[in-house]
Parts: sequence; C-alpha cells; structure tokens
Amino acid sequence: MPRGKNYRQAIEKFDREQLYTPGEAADLVKDMASASFDETVELAVRLGVDPRKADQIVRGTLSLPAGTGRTARVVVFAAGEQAAEAREAGADDVGADDLVAKVEGGFLDFDVAIATPDLMGQVGKLGRVLGPRGLMPNPKTGTVTTDVGKAVTEFKGGRVEYRTDKVGNVHVRVGKVSFDRAQILDNIHAVVDEIVRAKPASAKGRYLLSVTLASTMGPGVRIDTAKARDRDEELAATA
Repeated sequence: MPRGKNYRQAIEKFDREQLYTPGEAADLVKDMASASFDETVELAVRLGVDPRKADQIVRGTLSLPAGTGRTARVVVFAAGEQAAEAREAGADDVGADDLVAKVEGGFLDFDVAIATPDLMGQVGKLGRVLGPRGLMPNPKTGTVTTDVGKAVTEFKGGRVEYRTDKVGNVHVRVGKVSFDRAQILDNIHAVVDEIVRAKPASAKGRYLLSVTLASTMGPGVRIDTAKARDRDEELAATA
C-alpha cells in the first residue's frame, strides 16, 4: 500500500532499526504526528506465547493513569434495577432482549459491551458477531458483572481491555499525541507492567519479543524491551 508524503517524511526522522527508550519513542511519535486531528497513540507488544493454546491467551483490563484521551462508548446488557444503574452511570445503550436484537440487526457502534450474568444466555447468541471484534463480555475482563454501575464508570474513565490476537500481539491505546510526554510514559509503563504481570505460567522462553509505539497515521518506533519498564529513569528525564 503506497504511503503518503507525510509518512515518508516521518520515517526519515529516525532509524527504524534502532531501539529507543519509551521516552525517546514518545518524543518521536509526537514530533512525527502530522494529521489534522488529534491522533491516537497505540502500543503494540509482541509476546512469546502461542495464542492457539487456551492457557497462553493473555487478556484482561487495566486502568490507564492518564486515561485514553477519549470516552469509550459502552453498552450494557441488563434488566431491572441493574439496567437503571447502568443508565445512571452513563452507559450509551442499555437493554436486554431488545439490545440483543439490535446488535443482531447490525448495531456495533460501541467500544465495550458489559453484561450481567443472568443475561449471558441471550448475549451468548452474539458470539459470532462480538467475538471476532473483541467485544464479547467476559468475566476475566470484568465485563460480566453484577456491579454494572462501577464497570461503566471505569470503562468510561479510561479502563481498557487487552487481548492477544491470533499471532500473539497485544494492541492498546495509550493516549493522544496531544498528551504530554509524562502522560504517555505513565500509560506505557502501566500497560507493560500489566502485561508482564499477566504472563501465563505455561509460556516459556522470552516473553516480551518486541514493543512498538505509533500514532494513527505515523510509523512505528521500536522500544528496547529491556528498558520498557524503566519507569523511574524515564520520568526523571521528563521532570
């Protein structure tokens, strides 16, 4: 796929084979952003796992210290008092059978789906639609819960889900290019620490294979995996 002029100019500003510290990578990504909108900054982590094996799938949720820079669109499958609780917490759409039918009809304009346990029988029918998009509610990510109000508040406030794709990559939004260096660093370190914490016991050998930072329209900047968790040194350089 041909790259635009701004992209080609951006890759001339750094060595694509060099490994940078998280702070250096954040500076480069911010400097190379050239779109007319506030580009999202994403961290891509390649893991030494085999996601074809159920016990090596790495997934969960975490709250980013500096948030994501955007408000997630959250839908909740709930009824009765829990539905009212979800609406009060700011859910974008709430329902039971009616919401299931709406999603079956093609409605997918949301980032997070939360469900109460009693409705998972109906929500399970949406597996073919929600599963491939990473939107299927799951107890492991806190999206199947009786405390829907708390879940909505957390996901609206910067809590994000992560999961290995079919080749072992994890992609997580860590802010916007308008974020300052310290905010991006806080989020990078939170994500890397969480992914390391979630290392499957069955995963052998090297775990963090590569870490790359990029903005929506910019090239990826490789981060030295040995320095990806050097939080104190990086933040000291920011001060």
